[in-house]
Amino acid sequence: MNKKKAIKYSKDFIIADGHIDLPFRLNKEGLLFKKNINLNNETSGNFDIPKAKRGGLDCPFMAIYIPSEKLEDEAYSFANSLIDLVKNTIKYNDQLAPALSPTQVIKNFNNDKISLPMGIENGSAIGKNLKNLNHFFNRGIRYVTLTHAKNNQICDSSYDTNKKWNGLSDFGKLLINEMNNIGMMIDVSHASDKTFYDILQITNKPLIASHSSPRKLTPDFERNMSDNMIKSLAKNNGIIMINFGSSFINNKSNILYAKIEELIEKWRLNNGYETKDIEVAKKREELIKNKNPYADLEDVLIAIDHVKNLVGDDFIGFGSDFDGLGDSLPNGLKNVSYYPMIIEGLLNRGYTKESIEKICYKNLFRVWNANLQSHQT
Repeated sequence: MNKKKAIKYSKDFIIADGHIDLPFRLNKEGLLFKKNINLNNETSGNFDIPKAKRGGLDCPFMAIYIPSEKLEDEAYSFANSLIDLVKNTIKYNDQLAPALSPTQVIKNFNNDKISLPMGIENGSAIGKNLKNLNHFFNRGIRYVTLTHAKNNQICDSSYDTNKKWNGLSDFGKLLINEMNNIGMMIDVSHASDKTFYDILQITNKPLIASHSSPRKLTPDFERNMSDNMIKSLAKNNGIIMINFGSSFINNKSNILYAKIEELIEKWRLNNGYETKDIEVAKKREELIKNKNPYADLEDVLIAIDHVKNLVGDDFIGFGSDFDGLGDSLPNGLKNVSYYPMIIEGLLNRGYTKESIEKICYKNLFRVWNANLQSHQT
């Protein structure tokens, strides 16, 4: 019974996802400058149009991911190239459409089109020039993840053990104000705890965590959000969008993946390989197969439950990180066709239709609209 209802809801409701790494996946496949990428057929990736249609995914935010090794000028150029890639892909696939606001997403949904809004992952692309922020907003970017794996000119990263700024830099504080002024959402995923609390002292708009999960499930993983952070985010009227990665939602998986990377690094150094060598990728595949570190769909539901029990259902969304997690997606949740299974799981747990609709898109749209205000498009 709930399976049929879940499929119906997945068609009736807009389903939004805060973070999908399709652009960088296409770049890795050597397609950065290709203008005729066809997504109408099944691919080996987590996202394509047939999978999205089966899963009811209507509003996947395309992550314009900038690797931490790309410094400011190179990062700016690379971000623009990835934006061009998304725009060209939309033009070539008539079932896709651009979206600058929730209003446009709803219009596209009513016309049976999949919206591809965009967010920049890693504010290094902005450099130290606030005009670049406006440039990216005018190009269609609607959120900026302030940092990634390393500290940058804006703030400290949760992954970087050497905290350069003890939170936000002076430029970062100016940037937060300007993001508020122009209607750009502030994404706190990847930011250090101190950065998060610094932002809360400045922002007058609700925040997003576009692809994070509760730290309670992975106690030593700073990349996730602590209960106090989630409570503070809720007071800000923001949203945590649950990352589906196994290491984000299951502590055993988190420990196993860390151990796999440790073993790979030791093996790589002993055998004289570079990090990007194909032999390293094959060794990783072998170790993952042997150690079976995957979480399950149930772990995603537990993560959603945790946030709901902590602060209620007004502050939860989906932030899968599809196409950005490598081989670490949970069993039962391997691509964008699986959203009905999440909905079915929520129904089985007693979630109401109204609550599920909030999680699918209404919570995100509330935050997005609150940020846009005078910039509504």
